[in-house]
Amino acid sequence: MSTARDLWITVMELDPGRAVPRGALSLALAGAEVIDLLDLGALRLDGDRLVPADDPTPQDALLRQAHTALVRHAPYESLDDWLWRRGRALADGYEAALESDGDLSRTHRHRLSFGGKGEPVLTDSPARRRAQERWRAGDPVLTALVAAVGPAAEPAAEAPDPTDDTATVLAAVGDAELELEGERQRRSVEQAAFDNIWRGA
Repeated sequence: MSTARDLWITVMELDPGRAVPRGALSLALAGAEVIDLLDLGALRLDGDRLVPADDPTPQDALLRQAHTALVRHAPYESLDDWLWRRGRALADGYEAALESDGDLSRTHRHRLSFGGKGEPVLTDSPARRRAQERWRAGDPVLTALVAAVGPAAEPAAEAPDPTDDTATVLAAVGDAELELEGERQRRSVEQAAFDNIWRGA
């Protein structure tokens, strides 16, 4: 099971007509990887530091990549630093992996796509059905991560509280998402001010 894959699929499922917020999704995917590595025993939290273990090796290719990317010497990497470093363009990596595995395909609105990749469309795959079941069951981790990314939807079941380490990761993801949104708003204000200067020139 890969929480990150389930997250990507669920966000796509809940809001198929909207452009997925790549930055927000990438941060949440990086958090999902930490949670899965914690569950596997391939990682532990020491305060806010990510301390890797050599075993077990994750079976999922992208999760294995994440495990390999962990800083392996003291003082190790902070959870916040990991989210920003690992989360850079991570949504694109998961999209490519899902497409390669046959979990999504491409559709073009026009017969001539002019070199565009087309819109991603989920296929009826075991991965999709697993993500759907996890969402319907009200999985607390998936529910919280989806909420952090932003699609306005409620799971079918009431989610129980996550464990302490998982709650720490989810809180860090939430803080990073707020920071990202603040930066996005600041740039929007600066761009609007710049545009007004040119209009008045």
